Parts: sequence; C-alpha cells; structure tokens
Amino acid sequence: MQAWRVHRNGEPSEVMELEQADRPTPGEGQVLIAVRAANINFPDALLCRGQYQVRPPLPFTPGVEICGETADGRRVLATPALPHGGFAEYVVADEAALLPAPEALDDAQAAALHIGYQTGWFGLHRRARLQAGETLLVHAAAGGVGSAAVQLGKAAGATVIGVVGGPDKAAVARELGCDLVIDRHGEDIVAAVKEATGGRGADVVYDPVGGEAYAKSVKCIAFEGRVVVVGFASGAIPTPGLNHALVKNYSIVGLHWGLYNTKDPAAVRACHDELTALAAKGVVKPLISERVPMADAARAVQRVADGTSTGRIVVLPSGGTR
Repeated sequence: MQAWRVHRNGEPSEVMELEQADRPTPGEGQVLIAVRAANINFPDALLCRGQYQVRPPLPFTPGVEICGETADGRRVLATPALPHGGFAEYVVADEAALLPAPEALDDAQAAALHIGYQTGWFGLHRRARLQAGETLLVHAAAGGVGSAAVQLGKAAGATVIGVVGGPDKAAVARELGCDLVIDRHGEDIVAAVKEATGGRGADVVYDPVGGEAYAKSVKCIAFEGRVVVVGFASGAIPTPGLNHALVKNYSIVGLHWGLYNTKDPAAVRACHDELTALAAKGVVKPLISERVPMADAARAVQRVADGTSTGRIVVLPSGGTR
C-alpha cells in the first residue's frame, strides 16, 4: 500500500515521504480499515516535529483520524493506532473504539466530525458548562478546531465572538455564524469584547492557541467566567497568574479529549450520538476547505502547521472527491 512515513523529526513538508509499505496487521481486538478520508489535525504537524505528547517510534505514519471502511462493509470513524496513522491506504484501529460514520455527512466531512467536534463538545459542555444566553469567545475561529466550537456554541444558544487573523478568515468566521468577528491583526481584542458585552466580558473562552490569545482572554473574562485550554497552536504555553484568577473570580480548565477514550468511553459514544443528531439536522457541518489527493498530503499538513489554512483539509487516499 501507499503510506506517508516520517523517518526523522522536522517540518512536515521536509520529513514526510510517500512510500510503498506493508499493510499493518491487526492485533487482538483490532480491525483493518481501508481509509476513505483522513482529516489533517494540528497534532499531525506536532508528531512530525516530535513535539506531540505521544512520540511514536520512527519511522511512523501521521494522521490521527479517519473515515474508512471495514472488511465487512461498515463505514466508520476511527483514530488509527500509531505508528500506523491515517495518511495511508489502510490502518488498524481498536474495534471497541470505532464509531459509525454519520449518514448525513460524506467521507471527508465525517472524518472531520470526530476529534475536533468531540473536543469542542466536551470542552464547552462538560468542562465549561456553557449555557444558552452566555457569551462564548473562540480563538482561531476559522480553523478546524475553532470552527467546530463556533458551530457548537451557536447550537447551544450562546452569543459567539470569533477571533481570527486576517480578512479572509474573518469572512469564513462570519459564514460559520459568529455574531461578532474580531481580526486580531488590526483590532483590540480586549476592547472589542468588552464593548460587545457591555463591559461584562466573555463567559466562556475557547482557546486552542495559547500565548497572547490566553493573555488577552483573561483581560476580558466575565465574573465566574471559564477559560477552556485546548491547545497551544501559537507554540507558546501560557503561565497563568493564579492571583489574577482569584481576584477576578474565573476558572481555568484543561481539556484533553483523548483521556475520555480510556477514562469514560461511554461518554465519547454519547457525545458521538449527539453530534450525529446535530449533523442530521444540519446544525453542525464540518467546514472542509480542501480535499487533496494522497500525493499532496505533506504540503497540506505543512499549511496546517503554518496556520494558513481555514477549516479542515482532508486527504483522500483514493484520489477521489468524496
């Protein structure tokens, strides 16, 4: 089969190599899956760089979520078992963790419904307890993770403020349904949030960026607000001032979705049922900006690494347009 492999750590465009490889062999409790669509996530870039919390042995294939087909014809969502990731024609995954692909979504959309939307749902509902009528501030609102949070926030009845970088991404965020879009390149985030909320601030902040995004968020957080720490796409991990959290009476909560797979898998399946229902109603629909053939995967991962993409880029191993 064809598979992208990483033999040394570095930038995706430099270290990902398209090779012929043997199909992975399922272990006990695992199943072989033909990949129909593999969604690109920022962790794929971190895996290439050797900066992710999981460091598979070299060489490995990146790709942390796919929509595929099992030998018995089931269309499923899966998180492939590293080091045999999703940018390949076949993967293996744990049978118990497979989720049925929503019928309302095509392969590319279904692949993108998994980690990003699960992260958004658990972050907003389990960790932040977002309520209808509250104000949600979403950083990187036009990106894969942020766009999911925007849609889920609107579905929950929140007023959603999206932060983006540049006019093109601002247009995408507006199309996603943001009630207010702030371009961080030319606008003061803190002032804009305070003005939009009558000085109250954001009740919930969804932050997959870290760095300056976090620093500005806590300057415009509401009384009893909640900051959900999802990731550090900026490369800068904030050092929270706990005295500030105490004085302003807000919460800082972390969200590592992968832990739910081992700690509470029933909650993951319940979340998937909810997301499937929302997709069937058209309330959420993953934003797919590009569907690229297998040969273009490395360049696509690099664009996600560089932060120049919007929504999700999905790799189609067969070269089709699903």
